[in-house]
Parts: sequence; structure tokens; C-alpha cells
Amino acid sequence: MAQVLDSSAALEEAAPIVDSSPCNCCGAPVEKNDRFCVHCGSEQLVEVAIAETPALHRHFRCKSCGAEVAVDPDQRSYTCAFCDSNYVVELTPDQTGRQKPEFVIGFAVTREDAMERFRQWLGQGNWFRPGNLKSAEIEGKMTGVYLPFWSFSMFAESCWNASVGEHWYRTETYTTRENGKTVTKTRRVQETEWWPLAGRHHQYYSFYLVSGSKSLNQAWANQIKPFHLAALKRYEPRYLAGWTNEEYTVDREEAETLCRDEFTRQEKQNVAAFLPGDTHRNLQVSTQFSNVHSDLILLPVYLLNYRHCGKLYQFLLNGQTGKPVGKKPVSWAKVGAVVLGVVAAIAVIAILAAL
Repeated sequence: MAQVLDSSAALEEAAPIVDSSPCNCCGAPVEKNDRFCVHCGSEQLVEVAIAETPALHRHFRCKSCGAEVAVDPDQRSYTCAFCDSNYVVELTPDQTGRQKPEFVIGFAVTREDAMERFRQWLGQGNWFRPGNLKSAEIEGKMTGVYLPFWSFSMFAESCWNASVGEHWYRTETYTTRENGKTVTKTRRVQETEWWPLAGRHHQYYSFYLVSGSKSLNQAWANQIKPFHLAALKRYEPRYLAGWTNEEYTVDREEAETLCRDEFTRQEKQNVAAFLPGDTHRNLQVSTQFSNVHSDLILLPVYLLNYRHCGKLYQFLLNGQTGKPVGKKPVSWAKVGAVVLGVVAAIAVIAILAAL
């Protein structure tokens, strides 16, 4: 018996020491970093140590257009992709102090493919373009930039009132002259009956993207959409490796105001579509928003500046879908020739009509 006891003591001494703590619910021992209790299944509080990572980018602000970007730390100089200016100043980490992005969509279009799409776009619709447009001087290289966008979701509740009309038709008799004779005919005439109507409407709105860059106005941002947001991934710094990232210069409050205006417009359209009857007039909608949520998203865009006859033009390409957006110079000589041709044709027609 003594040997058995000695053997048991030896086993206890050889057993590993388990770092555990009592379960928050049942008190049973739970090993360190276990998220759930093996006895009762209740979730445990697990402390996770987060290691601080060094800054992966250097931050610049363009003195010309105000764009703020983050670039690789080894990049010692920077040319603004928006206005082609070299007048930039470096910002310290204390100066940037902004909200970190929450989601990102990676580049699906390569730089080579983006450049080819630019050349194709440059050659399209050249009726009113200068003949030497293809020889335009390209400033720098095709730059891939992660641009900041604010995405909002909110619940809209509206009270509305309007005059709603319902069409009905009557047949009326009238007289007219045909071949020198008076004839009697009938025709169908539309009438509208109006009555006042009021009610309530509510709808949840989401995924309207507001440009977070003052260098990319909302009109251009709307043109370069859509982005397929189903491809959104949680932001991680590794997505920015080898790419430029612009910091947002439109703050959340300003972006939310723009988004509320857009959702208010959409809500009025939806109320109008919701109304009964055949037509309506004097629609008044009062909308209140609640449950407002926002996300800061980084979206892939290629930027390229090119010059023609000394004037700078900008080209943008959706880095996910390949959709091109940009401005092209106009050949006013060709426009003038077309105008003169139209005027001449009108004059000829007028002369022939007078003969």
C-alpha cells in the first residue's frame, strides 16, 4: 500500500501545472485564454495583449490642393497625384491623429492594365478632340491610391402630405370643318379628381459613399462608382503595402451632412413612388433620421495627370471595376466647323424654301 501511495504522489508531482481561473458563471476551473467554460459553456472574459506596431507610413500634405496622403517610410519625396504639385510638407504622427479606417477593398486592376485602359479611353469619342491627343504628355506614372470614403447607414422616418390625383375620362362632342363641310365628332377627354392625403413612411438607408477627400469632389466620386461593397474586408495595414493612401480631409460631420441630404432626396422619391392614385402635386416630406452609423472605408483608385498644349488634365480609374473617369481637351476648331456647317445647312434650306 505504501508503494501505491508513493506512486500516486510521484504522479501528482509529475503532472503539469495548469494556469486556470474560476468560471464567471459556475466556478469550475477554466484554463487561461479559453473563451468558453467546458462545464457550463458560458463565455469568459479573455484579456488579449495587443503589441504596438511602428508607423508604416509617412504623411504628407499638398500645399497646392490640400490633399493628405500616407506613403512608404522610405519614400523621401512626393509628387501630388491630384494636382501634380511638388510642394508638399511632411506631417508628424501627432498632427495626423485621425480615425483609423475600418474596411478596405483591394486593387483588382494592375498598373499595366490601368495604363492600357487609359490609352483606350484617350482614343475614344475623339470627334471633337484634338487630332494629336494621343501624343499628350503624361505627367509621372499611373499612381494607385487608396482614397477615403465615408459610408453611412441610418433609419428614416417621414411625415408627408400631398394632393393625390386620380384620372377619369369623359366623352365630349365637338364640331369641325372637313372638305368645306361642318362635321360632328366625339373625343375622349382626360379629367383629374384631386383630394388631400397625408401619412407616414419609413425606410432604412445604407451604403451611400461620401468622398473623404477634398481633392476628389462628390461629383467625381459619384462618377467613379460603383464599388462592389460585398468585397469589403476588415482593414489591415498589409493591404496598403506598395500603395499610396490618402488621409481623409472631409471629417465625419461634414460627410454626414452630405449623406443626410442624399438620403432625404431618396426618401422623397420613395414617398412619391409610394403614393396612390395616378399623379400627385405639392408633395411635402418632413424626415427625421436615427440609428446613424458610419464606416471609414479605403477604396482603390488609379490617378494619372497628363498635359495637352500646356494644360493639365486628370484621369481616374476605379481600381476594382476598371471604370474610367476623366476630362479631355476640346478642339474648338472642330466645334466651330460643325457650327458653321449647321448654319450653312439652315441657310440653304431657307433659300430653297423661299424659291
